[in-house]
Amino acid sequence: MTLYLWFVFFLAVQVIHFIGTWKLYQAAGRKAWEAAIPVYNSIILMKIISRPTWWTLLLFIPIINLIMFPVVWVETLRTFGKKSTLDTFLGIFTFGFYIYYVNYTQKLEYNANRELRPQNKTADTISSLLFAIIVATLVHTYVVQPYTIPTSSLEKSLLIGDFLFVSKVNYGPRVPMTTVALPMVHDTIPFLKRKSYLSWPQLPYFRLPALEKIKRSDIVVFNWPVDTVHYFYEPKGRPGVIKPIDKKSNYVKRCVGIPGDSLSIVDGFVFINGKKLILPERAKPQYSYSVALDGKTPVDFESLMKELDITDGAYIKDQEKRDTIYFRALTEASAERLKNTPGITAVKREIDRGNDNAIFPHINKWSQDNFGPIYIPEAGKTVALTNESLPFYKEIITKYEGNTLQLDGSHFLINGKQATSYTFKQDYYWMMGDNRHNSEDSRYWGYVPANHIVGKPVFIWMSWDTNGKGINKVRWDRVFTTVNGEGQPQSYFKYFLIVLAAYFVGEYFWRKRKENKA
Repeated sequence: MTLYLWFVFFLAVQVIHFIGTWKLYQAAGRKAWEAAIPVYNSIILMKIISRPTWWTLLLFIPIINLIMFPVVWVETLRTFGKKSTLDTFLGIFTFGFYIYYVNYTQKLEYNANRELRPQNKTADTISSLLFAIIVATLVHTYVVQPYTIPTSSLEKSLLIGDFLFVSKVNYGPRVPMTTVALPMVHDTIPFLKRKSYLSWPQLPYFRLPALEKIKRSDIVVFNWPVDTVHYFYEPKGRPGVIKPIDKKSNYVKRCVGIPGDSLSIVDGFVFINGKKLILPERAKPQYSYSVALDGKTPVDFESLMKELDITDGAYIKDQEKRDTIYFRALTEASAERLKNTPGITAVKREIDRGNDNAIFPHINKWSQDNFGPIYIPEAGKTVALTNESLPFYKEIITKYEGNTLQLDGSHFLINGKQATSYTFKQDYYWMMGDNRHNSEDSRYWGYVPANHIVGKPVFIWMSWDTNGKGINKVRWDRVFTTVNGEGQPQSYFKYFLIVLAAYFVGEYFWRKRKENKA
């Protein structure tokens, strides 16, 4: 929805509210016109139902307001004497329109001094649960979100089974664009395997102020730009589901290119503005290697793989000769270790020098290891539109920035007008996995728009090792470690346990002291 449509929708809601409640306002000793003034009417309603004024703010926060509206409907009904279970049921399941019936057909008796505390244990439990859900949803949506690492694309920095906290405040909390959705779930209702949201109405993109900008080499969580659920648990043959931006699958990669950069990849190494990208110490990029054997000296590869923590496996290239083993992912340090192993005659890094149409922008020109240079678009910057440049920016113009694009003879038409250039409306980023030959990233689907950015991983609170052999265990050395920072990761779990123990000991002695005084 555009801002204009949202304004019309907002006014319509105000009109609906006024028509259904003006007599209630009068019965509470207020003026009828006070029910018609946007925002002000909510503040007055909070006073009428004896609830805090700050509840008004919750009514305008997407997702939170879906919880608050039923609460306010029920509170309004109870303020005017409608306290039965049936009244509560009708208030909620008529989406508040039961208040119309009360407003026009019932004798209105305003109870300004009604008891606000729940009358029974069940009601108290429900009230506490609603409050907990509201707080958790606020934190999940605007502050920090839990996330689990599902793939090995950032192996060595982030492992499969790492449980992260992703900060929303570092890059600025994004106000949900999908306004009708279940709280604290992403795109699917757990166990039911059904959509957890309605695609309409959608809010325009808006992001709150950030603590920092995305920097090169930052690990970033974002919505996968090209995510389309082809079937969404439906029978094959049905059309796919085009997801809203904030309901696209969450991906985590390393940002290697920021807006305005010129990026190229040469033999697997990333170059920015002509200079090789220097990654932080914690980053350990991995490449594929061929390891040649002398055929005489036995090599204990099982022990080597355990020692070097090789997780992507290996296989014999030629089953007959059995003289070469292909490793899908090795760090440079691991490759050097293999070179010094008796029985291994050569360790060669595999470099893709072919032309692969799967590589962005799908013009059968580059490979995953040799790519570019390309320009990473920056908001406000203008590029020339030509037949050569169009494949790079077509998705941006049409899909990400909502324009129409046509070719009229030899001329480009954007929104029906001839154009020889295009000015970008938002920033874009280039995201890649450290596991260079086992990562679906920007090399395959291109730029990541700024409005797809979710947040910054900051903390690993749990790490669960599933080795595929039915033996699962906690990686204690990764519990309570930071994702970013200088040097190697360090676990703060023991310090947490010390503080926790000190808290319980202190609480015990404080309670004993209090009992002795009594």
